[in-house]
Amino acid sequence: MLDALSLLQQRHSAPSRQLGEPAPDAATLRSMLEAAIRVPDHGKLVPFRLIALRGEAKLKFGALLAARAIRRDPDLPESKREKERLRYTFAPLVMVVIARIDHEHGIPEIEQKLCAGNVAYNILQGAYALGFGAQWLTGWAAYDPEVAELLGLANHECVIGFVHIGTPQAEIPDRDRPALDDLLTEWKD
Repeated sequence: MLDALSLLQQRHSAPSRQLGEPAPDAATLRSMLEAAIRVPDHGKLVPFRLIALRGEAKLKFGALLAARAIRRDPDLPESKREKERLRYTFAPLVMVVIARIDHEHGIPEIEQKLCAGNVAYNILQGAYALGFGAQWLTGWAAYDPEVAELLGLANHECVIGFVHIGTPQAEIPDRDRPALDDLLTEWKD
């Protein structure tokens, strides 16, 4: 296992189309998710929850997404319909990270969404630390009200992302990264 700083310095996404079996087993996944939910949480609201998509559920979800895509655009070409059907079938596990916004406690919505986003990021980190690959995706389905209904989301919930998890089936090259010197300044009055 990588030490913490090396993990942060080396982690990179693995394209969902290049992820296959195996996924984390039940015990490994539980440990990974228990670590992932240890996030900064202003107000201790726990403004997130998770949905696991695997096996036949992914196929059914893909079919429902394709049907929704056709309702959105009846002229959608067959190739794009097929893309929607297959979108969630490559990686053996897809974790849907949901933000649950609590408007009663005065914690800004953005902070609650950032908290849920940290859960998604921790899932990526945990997967990488354990030797798996993962990719955090959104796309139109993350923002579509009918998809939210399919997932059983309440009015105060929204999708933060679909985190695809599996084993890379090929070596995944890292992408170019920004230089710290281009991003870091010091404030002086």
